[in-house]
Amino acid sequence: MALSELHDRLRFVLVRTSHSGNIGSAARAMRTMGFDRLTLVAPQRFPDPEATALAAGADDVLGQAAVEPDLVAGLTGTTFALGLSARRRGVNIPELDPKEGAAQAIAAARRGEQVALVFGNERTGLENDELARCHAMVRIPSVDDFSSLNLSQAVQVVAYELRTALLETEAPVAAAADPDPDEVPADAEQMERFFTHLEATLDDIEFHKGRSPVTIMLKLRKLFLRARPELRELRILHGIMADAQRMAGIAHTKD
Repeated sequence: MALSELHDRLRFVLVRTSHSGNIGSAARAMRTMGFDRLTLVAPQRFPDPEATALAAGADDVLGQAAVEPDLVAGLTGTTFALGLSARRRGVNIPELDPKEGAAQAIAAARRGEQVALVFGNERTGLENDELARCHAMVRIPSVDDFSSLNLSQAVQVVAYELRTALLETEAPVAAAADPDPDEVPADAEQMERFFTHLEATLDDIEFHKGRSPVTIMLKLRKLFLRARPELRELRILHGIMADAQRMAGIAHTKD
């Protein structure tokens, strides 16, 4: 499989970027490693002259960057997402170092999946609800007493690990047959619709009974993101939940 094909399956997603210069610097960092797919989620300012100036010629990356209003839209089409965090967070998902993260990202791309590397706001990083939409977290092992890594520097570290891993595995690989569309993992948007339906179903069947809905949904998110269900499996689950809601409605009517 050509490197260009793998590059096309890897994209960098910057969430709520405050300083437009960091967008330009991140574009430059990506371009030096051969990557050009950039998605911006709710940037404070873009396009902006400072972004263009600090891109230092990576105008093609900025010119084709997608701008989305929220992370769900930003991850549309993605089936494997890695969230970058400078520190351990309260979201219980697998934690990888950059080399491990790059290896898993490339393995997914080789399977034909669309992969996202997700970076948070410069000051706060990724919020827990944003990190919960990722399959794993990548943590750059900085020193504990000064973990303030600039956004574009974090992008450079990850882009470097990705390129190094790609070059190490550049030997031709036989192209896989086109998968059955129903057998590929559900993408981020499809999973979000499933989680919305699941949350509504749990409410309809009065599952929580005093327990925290937030805690339960976080645990269920972790479970289903780890399982990575296929589209056919999601349809089965949607059908089960629809029947549960229908039966709950009948029970409530009788009451």
